[in-house]
Amino acid sequence: MTSPSIASTEPEIVPARKVVGHIAALFVTGDTSPKGFQTSPVPSLAVELDGVTGARHAGWTRAADARVLYLPRGTPIRNTRHLSIVSSEDLAEAARRLEIARLEPSWIGASILTEGIERLSFLPRGTRLFCDGGAVLIVEDQNAPCRGAGAAIAAHNPGRADLELAFPKTCQRLRGLIASIEHPGVITAGTGLIARLPEQWVY
Repeated sequence: MTSPSIASTEPEIVPARKVVGHIAALFVTGDTSPKGFQTSPVPSLAVELDGVTGARHAGWTRAADARVLYLPRGTPIRNTRHLSIVSSEDLAEAARRLEIARLEPSWIGASILTEGIERLSFLPRGTRLFCDGGAVLIVEDQNAPCRGAGAAIAAHNPGRADLELAFPKTCQRLRGLIASIEHPGVITAGTGLIARLPEQWVY
């Protein structure tokens, strides 16, 4: 019996590396209503393995929603959305594309605002974020811009109802990341952040 052959040319492997930035601001919401995603600034976040205690996205599981196309809505799934992480750099570019003066992290439900990590929204799945307070976060996916966040941006910019649709249309890969918590700890605004990227390749 002949064994299957392995292609002579293997995929390019991009080595693991680290990128250093810092945590510029932190936010939280306790509003668990469907439209209660906007956040308010806080000096620190105490994160546990099941999320930020009392926050809207805390818990081991969540209900499948419009993002989960392969299961009926409401189906319990693992919660990968404990934290929403954005960067000052990406938000500045989003504001430029939307032709508004600024885009505040709190308007779009962010938990953590970073600075110094270029193209934060492109950090790959599996990247670990090491916070100075001991917490370790795992990047689960990009956070796609949606109409709900666009409507919140429009509400803060009177006369720009078009922003509800413009945000998801023009700001792909600028809304940052969603992350879960691998190790608990206290995250404090103004402290350091190290992103450790795993090896990468295109399959």
